Amino acid sequence: MRYLILLPFLFVFCRTFSQETKIKKEKWHWNKASKQDTTAGYAQVLKVDNILYISGVVTNDITPEGITSVYNNLKASLASYGATFENVVKENLYTTDIEAMKKFNYVRKGFYKNDFPAATWVQIQRLYMPQAKLEIELIAHLPK
Repeated sequence: MRYLILLPFLFVFCRTFSQETKIKKEKWHWNKASKQDTTAGYAQVLKVDNILYISGVVTNDITPEGITSVYNNLKASLASYGATFENVVKENLYTTDIEAMKKFNYVRKGFYKNDFPAATWVQIQRLYMPQAKLEIELIAHLPK
């Protein structure tokens, strides 16, 4: 009998203190009509807890203008959740021409205003979009 009384208590206790089984994901995408691109299969920004995961933004042009367009698009992605480049903690940069990116790095630096994130730069043979020469993805933390 006492086991029957303890059983509901145990059930309530376990449900109250158990961890969530699903991760809460918030998504933002360029067209805002949907929260993700189902054709290519990605969301531009994915927010989990206070972390933003920003998909790569590309350009076909590794010039000051092309690099500026990439960072302006990243700025829009950050702004979708009220963030700025000050919130960025990690940057991954993929390019087909690392020397050109080094030459125009001053453009990138201007967006960070001397508060640089951890960064990885990799020269690759090709990106998902065949004409693309530069792709940059970010991870940013929002204040709790």
